[in-house]
Amino acid sequence: MNDHLKRARERFEPILDTTRTRARAGYTRGRAYLAMQPPVKRAVLIVLWGIATLSALLLVYVLILIPLTPGIRDLKQARTARASTLVSADGKELASFDQGLQERVTLAQISPNVTAALVATEDHRFYQHHGIDFKRTAGAVFYSLKGDAQGGSTITQQLARNMFPEEIGRSRNLNRKLKELITALKIEATYSKTEILEAYLNTVPFLYNAFGIEMAARTYFDKSAFQLDILESATLVGMLKGTNYYNPVTNPGRSLERRNVVLGQMLKHGVITQPRFNALKKRPLRVHFARQAERPGTDTHFTAHVRKWLIDWADENDYNLQLDGLVVHTTLDFALQQAALHAVERQANALQAVADVEWSQSGVSVSSSTGAYTAVHGAINPFQYFWQSHAALGDAFVRESPTYRKAVENGEAGPVALKRLKADRNFVAVLRAAKSRLEAGFVALDPASGDVKAWVGSRDFQREQFDHVAQAERQPGSTFKPMVYGAALEKGMAPERPYRDAVMSIKAGDGKLWRPTDMSGTTGNQMTMRDGLVFSKNTITAQVMQDVGLPDIISLARSLGVNQSKLQAVPSLALGTSPVTLLEMVNAYATIAAQGEYRKPVFVTHITDRDGKEIARFSAVKPQRAMSQASAVTLIDMMRGVINRGTGTGIRHRFGIHADVAGKTGTTQNNADGWFILMHPNLVAGAWVGFNDNRVNMRSAYWGQGGHNALLLVGDFFKAALETGKLDGAAQFPGAPPRSAAPRQDEPEEAMDAIEEGGEMREEDMQGGDRATPAPPEDMQQVPDGPAAERRFDRQAREREAEMDRQIQQERQFQQDRQFQNERQFQNERQPVVPQEN
Repeated sequence: MNDHLKRARERFEPILDTTRTRARAGYTRGRAYLAMQPPVKRAVLIVLWGIATLSALLLVYVLILIPLTPGIRDLKQARTARASTLVSADGKELASFDQGLQERVTLAQISPNVTAALVATEDHRFYQHHGIDFKRTAGAVFYSLKGDAQGGSTITQQLARNMFPEEIGRSRNLNRKLKELITALKIEATYSKTEILEAYLNTVPFLYNAFGIEMAARTYFDKSAFQLDILESATLVGMLKGTNYYNPVTNPGRSLERRNVVLGQMLKHGVITQPRFNALKKRPLRVHFARQAERPGTDTHFTAHVRKWLIDWADENDYNLQLDGLVVHTTLDFALQQAALHAVERQANALQAVADVEWSQSGVSVSSSTGAYTAVHGAINPFQYFWQSHAALGDAFVRESPTYRKAVENGEAGPVALKRLKADRNFVAVLRAAKSRLEAGFVALDPASGDVKAWVGSRDFQREQFDHVAQAERQPGSTFKPMVYGAALEKGMAPERPYRDAVMSIKAGDGKLWRPTDMSGTTGNQMTMRDGLVFSKNTITAQVMQDVGLPDIISLARSLGVNQSKLQAVPSLALGTSPVTLLEMVNAYATIAAQGEYRKPVFVTHITDRDGKEIARFSAVKPQRAMSQASAVTLIDMMRGVINRGTGTGIRHRFGIHADVAGKTGTTQNNADGWFILMHPNLVAGAWVGFNDNRVNMRSAYWGQGGHNALLLVGDFFKAALETGKLDGAAQFPGAPPRSAAPRQDEPEEAMDAIEEGGEMREEDMQGGDRATPAPPEDMQQVPDGPAAERRFDRQAREREAEMDRQIQQERQFQQDRQFQNERQFQNERQPVVPQEN
């Protein structure tokens, strides 16, 4: 680059030297000539030469500005502006880049009263000039110098500002005015007067997020632009001088005066007669304000995620997403996305009812049916007992709030601010509602391509825009364990390798000792590595981790797809203590389902222009081998056992899904996070369930498990996908065994539902004691100690459910009786009094 500049300088240096020499000579001659002239003539010549010099400089500056103003291509693009859209894989519109409420119409669809009022008021020589009305401009300058500022812009100049606000600028200076004039001349050279009027009336803003005359007509008069009469047209045209100042809704007096000014201009220029003007100006404003409903927010967490990438792409490739009418073809399957939205809404609402009821009172009875909680939800005070029993935590929430911090920053004492805010019922209610709102995330990928097929980042995008798919990092619990067992398989360890189910100390690389435990205790018996994964045993997983080594586990996890979040190289990592995103985990499972081939998640396949011409295609990247096919097939078979007889059996008996699927549940300590990821040969989907603040959690161990909360979302989704034919129920992974018979319908649900609770891996100190690991550890699968213990557990579970159902029936009967009594009382009070005959 420096060489190029050097050569250019060498080339033009002689020309510049010659120009400087001639300029000096000319200046010397001119000065000598002026010295010989009489004083008066000398003064006149100086003034004329000064004007000529300024004019020449202005001309040069204008010539410089010409290439810096919008060109013909920009003008055509802006006139036919169309917002870019995001569409699903099957062509359904997902979102657009619209600005405000706008509906473009042709000039034939606009009342002639509008164009007549506009031309008469804003630019009565519109049909005579070529973009600049020099007479009006000179008059505006003259009056402005006298202190009476007036606008001299033509309709074409105003259109230039509307079409290119950024390129022309908004400051009231000479530079902006010159750009405006140049652009107006280009517009006039490109389009007819009819096209200019049409473009102007479709782009002008009218408050209330309404753009263009059509939306203005609907907003202020509840009719189309074609139906506007002369008074309505004059009112809207009058607003153009100052939409807020002459707003007929908030400033009807000013609007009426301005409307009559417009009528006066129409009289002045022969549009209406004097008698008609006299009659019209006496009529009142008849505004029928009907604010147009905002177009429903079509954005979702998926489209928001794509937007971020797309904006960068458009900047790099010089496209305007709001004007160019691009069609961005995404990978999302519309039907699967709808199934995911419904599953999240339905099941998360049910789980919210569970949390609300269980935290409403001191005692808790557990039912395995969400319907039991929904039935009594209306009769309880959600989370009442939680706030009563967690007073210190409630105070902490207040002190962590922006309102509290702002009060302290402004000088209010902390204790005073705390007391004041706790006394503010509305503040406390809003804070508690936010903290006790259950959240969820869901995502589904095609393992064969990496295409994202469904993505739900929260229960409600409009309410919670924080994305629990790609943004939220949470502890994955036992859903991370397949990484441990996969690394073991890669090392040549057999699935049937035996381990003893016992608590033992594990020495880490830094010399610290760790003790993995399961809340259900240990049996002391031998257990295979396969069953360690099926029943999510911490004691077995920790021993496998020790045999494999943390570096190999971390390396495999990153190769599979957990490659964005930081993985801590501590023993508790094997139990899922390092926070990760749901997208990473589902991507890793998709790699396993693809028999060890890693593919980065794909969101967009290609982009076309407004005419359907493809302008960019994003070809799939060649997959990378993350683990051997043999190890992946074996790991799938081990995870198939999780669904058939382990912690994920709810997929079978709750949702009746008997396809060849494999997966894993995950539960973190104190029931803070529930996870479930399910693999089908053609689709992998996973869900996370929890509260945004992990100090709030599900109360009961039953509903705190991923196999009883997140599993509901995934099961609901897969059931819909299979029933509608979006997934092939006959598809099988390699090495699939013969299909097993469906569970007997009379078999008790609890007998088939393996229980999972939060276990621990504790760090021992040097004195032989122990302390909990800083990152709360993970799941365990309760394995009953023999047939007697299993029968005892089943009996206790049935007794708990029976008691809960009894209480629910009593509460339901009480509510029905009370409602019946209230209706009887209401009817008696409304009974008419019959007058007695005399």
